[in-house]
Amino acid sequence: MDKPTKKKTIVRIGKVYTKKGDKGETSLVGGIRIPKDHPRMEAIGTVDELDSLVGLVRTFNSQKPASERRDKFDGILQTIQQWLFDLGHELACDPKNPPKKGQVAEMTEEKVQWLEEVLDAMNEELEPLDSFVLPGGTPVNAFLHQCRTVCRRAERVLVGLSRQEEVGPQAIAFINRLSDCFFIFSRWVSCTMGEEEVLWDPGSSVNKDWKWK
Repeated sequence: MDKPTKKKTIVRIGKVYTKKGDKGETSLVGGIRIPKDHPRMEAIGTVDELDSLVGLVRTFNSQKPASERRDKFDGILQTIQQWLFDLGHELACDPKNPPKKGQVAEMTEEKVQWLEEVLDAMNEELEPLDSFVLPGGTPVNAFLHQCRTVCRRAERVLVGLSRQEEVGPQAIAFINRLSDCFFIFSRWVSCTMGEEEVLWDPGSSVNKDWKWK
């Protein structure tokens, strides 16, 4: 019987606090110190924020009635969470002294293409839109829209960082495609799981029925 393959250890966490960041600096992979408000750290933090929101989507999705689609959707979200950690690790590497090949989890063209395949498959099941969609309806839908907006912010931060320092060649493409995914995910959840999709009504009239007395 073959022995199980041992997972490659990229990060080892022992003691949680080190007190090294008390003066407003933190370390990149390799040990270089940078300010905590550096654009690179802003990018890492925004990607981490997005990953946490995907976790919220998964939590509320798991509360839906059991179905093959629910579980497959959870599998998609889990993959995205893993890749967001990969992106955070890639961003945490010093671009002037990068690790050797294989020592960093990188964004790849294959990952971008996978997102596009998922996007296309889900979009094929949807009717074309005549207006924009209002966020909300259910927790899953609402948090998917929040994922979309935070993902767009992550993209803006990454673009800004790329003007100052080197950013991985697929990082921006990945985060751009991912924001499109969250939009399609929100529509797909609404339209295939029996939820109402509320559209933007441009220039809608004043609501005169708001009074409770």
